[in-house]
Parts: sequence; C-alpha cells; structure tokens
Amino acid sequence: MKKALLTAGLALTCMMMIHAGLKPGDTAIDFTLKNVDGAEVSLSDYNDQKGVILVFTCNPCPFAKAYEQRIIKLNQKYAAQGFPVVAINPNDDEISPDDTMEKMIARAREKNYPFPYLKDETQEVYKAYGATRTPHIYLLEKKGGKFKVAYTGSVDDNAMDASGVIKRYLEDAIAALLSGERPNPETTKAIGCAIKSKG
Repeated sequence: MKKALLTAGLALTCMMMIHAGLKPGDTAIDFTLKNVDGAEVSLSDYNDQKGVILVFTCNPCPFAKAYEQRIIKLNQKYAAQGFPVVAINPNDDEISPDDTMEKMIARAREKNYPFPYLKDETQEVYKAYGATRTPHIYLLEKKGGKFKVAYTGSVDDNAMDASGVIKRYLEDAIAALLSGERPNPETTKAIGCAIKSKG
C-alpha cells in the first residue's frame, strides 16, 4: 500500500512539475532532440560547461526574429565563458508550416547560427520546462553535477528595438553567476508569440 501511494505521489508530482514548469532552483530536465545538421543533441552533452542559455524560439514569430541577432551575439560573447546557447523550436509545424525541419535548416544556414537549433517534435520538452512564448529563455547553471534553472524569462526589456534596451536581464543573470551570486531578478515575463501546440 505504501509503495502504491508513493508511486502515485511521484506521478502526481511529475504531472504538477510538467504543468507548472520549471522555476529558478529546479533541476533542469535532460532531453535529446534532432539538430538541423541531422545529429542528436542532449543537454547532457554540455556537462563540461558552467551552464547553458536555453532558448525556446521559432522561425516566423516577429519577436523571435527581433531577438535573433541578439541571441547570436550572446552565444559569441558567453560560449567562451562557459554559457553556450542551445535553441529549441517547440512549434507544431502542422499549425505553423514555417517551422518544419526543412525551414529550420534553411533559417539556420541563412543566419549562420553558431549554436544548435533543435526540433521539439513531440512538444514534450517545452511542456516539461513550462515555456509559453517564443522566445522564452531558461538560463541553466551547472551546480552539484546537475543543471539547475538560474533565471527564466526575457532576454531584455525591449523586444523590438535592440538600441532601446535599458535592462539586460539575461546578461545580468550570467554576470551574477560568474561572480558567484544569484541573479536578481530570477524571473521576468517572457515576451513573444504563443507556442503553437496541438494541445
């Protein structure tokens, strides 16, 4: 009876985690997804890094496009410091035809992405993380041998105008981690297009 209750409790906890998504301090969920180069990429492939800038993004969203160059620059700046970018496209391409793997490949080539661009084909990964928008940032920190969520939300405070940015939330969060401090804030509101989901 105790075992059955424990199993039911664990299942309920997992369901609640998936529904509520990950918060700062939570352990990040590993994944293995197909990259635009045909290879499979896992979060665990980055175990030798200080962390990962995980970005849920897509091809057609105006907000994703507006942030695209900034995210490329973030990778150029922080990959060498131990925080590379990993981009995941969570959209259902039947609902959003511009998000097929073929169009993802074309986009990555056109913009010369210096980071993996992965397809969340089953949509299980974005749901587990609790991402709601494109783009939606999850800054992960390697701590105690595991990746932990350190910050989640937006890149900065001006989605459509990079020249008008005042607060660089993600960069400030990375700087805090590199200084041995906690990000402040740890959470901001992700600004972007709703993720296109089958349900």
